[in-house]
Amino acid sequence: MIIRVDSLTFRYPTGTTALDGVSFQVAAGERVAIVGANGAGKSTLARHLVGIERPASGTIEIDGRRTDGLGIAELARTVGFVFQNPDDQLHAASVVKEVGFGPRNLRFPPARRAELVESALRLTGLTQWRDTHPHHLSLGVRKRVALASVLAMDTPVVVLDEPTTGQDHASVVLLGNLVDGLAADGRTVLTVTHDMDFCVEHFDRVIVLAGGRIAWDGPVAHWPAYVADAADGSLELPQMTRLGHRLGWERPVTTVTGFLDRLSPGPGPAPVPSTSP
Repeated sequence: MIIRVDSLTFRYPTGTTALDGVSFQVAAGERVAIVGANGAGKSTLARHLVGIERPASGTIEIDGRRTDGLGIAELARTVGFVFQNPDDQLHAASVVKEVGFGPRNLRFPPARRAELVESALRLTGLTQWRDTHPHHLSLGVRKRVALASVLAMDTPVVVLDEPTTGQDHASVVLLGNLVDGLAADGRTVLTVTHDMDFCVEHFDRVIVLAGGRIAWDGPVAHWPAYVADAADGSLELPQMTRLGHRLGWERPVTTVTGFLDRLSPGPGPAPVPSTSP
């Protein structure tokens, strides 16, 4: 078990309760999407995992250690956090310096630091911009710089806050491949997202937050049924599921692959050659 959240409650100084008794566990290597309407508490929950916010009550354990006794710098060795807005994260004068900042602060040996930086640049498609100032790049590319800076820290847990916002299709595909690759390496990935298609394509489990509480927690394959039955309409079904409904399919599909498989004809007799001249 790598993450354990128990009865987590958080209130803002205004008195607004953002999280109200949230409890869940995440095993090593899981891919978990946290979804819900605006104001449900998703980003607040994510910020607790890296110590940016601290609970009013309840506890968080990461890798067997309670976070209330750990500073942000110490938690950064275990949890890498990619902000929704990259401009809240980026500060260095070049992409390569930005990506190298984390591993340098963690005091990795120079050889390992160089290897991690080059790997992160390559995986995020940023090698061509290594010497460019991050703020001279587009929003989508800046988000990739923020992601690369976290990947270079080689943390066992990676938390992504709305990673697909402002990204074009190619960048979303790249991001999905990265999530799949992190999971294949045994790393734990959590994302806060409104992108339902990204969620069903690349995550194993969904936690639905509503009003600061967990409304549903289960495998991604069962999640569309929950959305279809939800009365408030705050969540949207994946595109392929909606298209399947329009086509009259009773059994839902969620992914593009599943949709194409449903369209493919099953095995049958070989076609009879034509005898016409």
